Amino acid sequence: MTSAQVDTEKAPEEGYERGLGSRQVQMIAIGGAIGVGLFLGAGANIAKAGPSIILMYALAGVIIFFIMRALGELLLYRPVSGSFAEYSREFLGPFFGYFTGWTYWLMWVVTGMAELTAAAIYIHYWFPEIPQWVSALVFLIVLFLANLISVKLFGEIEFWFSMVKVTAIIGMIVIGLGVLTLGFSQAGDTATVSNLWAFDGFFPKGIGSSLMTLQGVMFAYLAVELVGVTAGESENPEKTLPKAINTLPWRIALFYVGALTVILAVVKWTEFAEGVSPFVKAFTVIGIPAGAGIVNFVVLTAALSSCNSGMYSTGRMLRTLADNGEAPKVFNRLSSTKTPAIGIGVSVVFMGIGVVLNYIVPEKAFGYVTSVATAAGIWTWLMILISHVLYRRQVVAGRLPSSSFPAPGGSVCSYIAIAFLLFVTGLIAYDADSRVCLYVMAGWAVALGIGWAVLKNRNPQIAERHGEPEFEKVG
Repeated sequence: MTSAQVDTEKAPEEGYERGLGSRQVQMIAIGGAIGVGLFLGAGANIAKAGPSIILMYALAGVIIFFIMRALGELLLYRPVSGSFAEYSREFLGPFFGYFTGWTYWLMWVVTGMAELTAAAIYIHYWFPEIPQWVSALVFLIVLFLANLISVKLFGEIEFWFSMVKVTAIIGMIVIGLGVLTLGFSQAGDTATVSNLWAFDGFFPKGIGSSLMTLQGVMFAYLAVELVGVTAGESENPEKTLPKAINTLPWRIALFYVGALTVILAVVKWTEFAEGVSPFVKAFTVIGIPAGAGIVNFVVLTAALSSCNSGMYSTGRMLRTLADNGEAPKVFNRLSSTKTPAIGIGVSVVFMGIGVVLNYIVPEKAFGYVTSVATAAGIWTWLMILISHVLYRRQVVAGRLPSSSFPAPGGSVCSYIAIAFLLFVTGLIAYDADSRVCLYVMAGWAVALGIGWAVLKNRNPQIAERHGEPEFEKVG
């Protein structure tokens, strides 16, 4: 029996509606690479690293591609909506599947908090009198209701959110290139490629300071792995998933490296600051009257897009955990529209903590939640990479079928990515401001460890299940 045959037979058992077409999966993949980490967080990173931030995004982008090709090989070996949690369970054991599933849920809950915070900040641009927590609460409720209706509606909303983001970035690049080559607008006299090195060099604050931005840079790439969660609801995963993953390099080159290069050539890096979108700043300097307002709307949709994705993924991950007896059985239920409504609802309640943070510490809310989300994301990526390495060993040994979408270089690129992620974790531990997220993750690990002990006590067999697919062993 081939891997593809197994996938086909297993897919309907999950109970989801395969309502995500190629057009939507492609845009979900594109949207996953464009988020608030670029539109808002890049301002602080530019202030810390200067033009060298371009190199940091490019370097991180290469690692993200390695991670996604590793995930792609696993997805075409066995596409399931539980994705990396299921692979962790299969190749590392039940505890790692349990830990990864709950940690990915945490990542999206706190990412949802960050996106709600960012969306509230953008609303302040037009309506400064509206408190941040009010805007955050309204967005939370609206997106929750949209996610309850159907996966098709989720996919359609995500498609148009992503379309807005893509159009805006391409527009920014085209306008910026026009300023650089034709010299129009009030920025024409000062816009020049030499801005990338004219103010204290390409590394104005030293290589060490540039490397310290990698935490924020990695946060910008959170959600690229969301394509893996859509596997159980994609119409044709064997075709749509490889295509979505293989287009990642040009998306990173265009949306991150390209856009930031143009922006920093038009506006010198010393004019950027934390909490200010580089895109809004660039349009303001260029002097396009409605430009800043348009970009502000775009970055608002970017934040809402990511929050929308968070609600989608948390509900699916809770259902996967419930399937394996690692979460309350109630999360296993699907609504009449085939959505995990209860899991989404519980996740939204926890995302509501972000509304409280916006009420208590509006100026620090974004920084707090992004650091925790990054740490949880790094764990998820590490589990993908380690699972991939172990899967490759099984393939080489002839115990598992090979995937139709093998990662280039086999396990080599996965080892490189693992080393890079461990290096970033070391940077997080070194930085006093971001170190708090490791304390949070340590507490989270203790809580999950206690939860696992309770689960094993109630059901000893839970520690024996490895979630292996029903295929015939090769050889």
